[in-house]
Amino acid sequence: MPKLNAARRLLPVGALIAAIGILISGCTLSSRLPDEKVVLTTFTVLADIASNVAGDRLRVESITKPGAEIHGYEPTPGDVRRTATASLVVDNGLNLEAWFGQFVEGLDVEHVVAGDGIAPIDIASDAYAGKPNPHAWMSPVNVGIYVDNLVDAFTDLDPEGAEIFAANGASYKKQLQQVQTELVSALDHLPPNERALVTCEGAFSYLARDAGLTERYIWPVNAEQQATPQQVAATIDFVRKNRVPAVFCESTVSDAAMQQVVGATDARFGGTLYVDSLSEADGPVPTYLDLIRHDARTIVSGLTGDNR
Repeated sequence: MPKLNAARRLLPVGALIAAIGILISGCTLSSRLPDEKVVLTTFTVLADIASNVAGDRLRVESITKPGAEIHGYEPTPGDVRRTATASLVVDNGLNLEAWFGQFVEGLDVEHVVAGDGIAPIDIASDAYAGKPNPHAWMSPVNVGIYVDNLVDAFTDLDPEGAEIFAANGASYKKQLQQVQTELVSALDHLPPNERALVTCEGAFSYLARDAGLTERYIWPVNAEQQATPQQVAATIDFVRKNRVPAVFCESTVSDAAMQQVVGATDARFGGTLYVDSLSEADGPVPTYLDLIRHDARTIVSGLTGDNR
């Protein structure tokens, strides 16, 4: 069980934290009640998962905004102010937030890692080979672990809400299991060679594992958005060899490289997948369940040809 701990991390923070005294002097969130407990997460997906566990007991906010690229995010002085006044900070872990160590250095704020206990899948290629793939939330199975960690952390923070957190977590995990069951069932009849998930970024290792799919990607993480000719050629070869019916790309990157794969093979472009961020409230994926259901439907439709 992840216990709360002071968020003091490894890297120096330079001028950003050197100015912390000035930035937070007399500062609180403008709409925060005097006794309100605020949970601050590093990105929108995590905020939505946490909100489902917290219910009305805690106020949950995200440091990053909808549509933001989480990998290379650069914190602002305003982010520091918000974090310094939070009751709890939650990050994903698994090396997702490269900026997080600098961000919280020297801040006396409680901290929990949502991804604690996840069995990591290592990135298999390029400069990131051997490092854990951070996109653990792309598996509904893993998000069940996130939920358990958040229930424990919120109970430590607000013991009087323990029953509410536990009930909210149990209800949310049932919805996660439904998505997982439907995805596996819909893909069950595909022949082995077509059970492949080909995407621009290698963000689907955990989903592919739990759905019985072979993962293939053009580049490992979004830091390498410009695909090399060798990466594109290798992907084309894989799609041709396995007669993969459809390929996909993530919403936060250009699909130009994947369209080259489509043009050189018999595969169709199966659609856009969402990974690192939710949309605005009126967008296609305003919640995590919307995101994972959209991705599951898109993958099933692309691979099976079933557009229902």
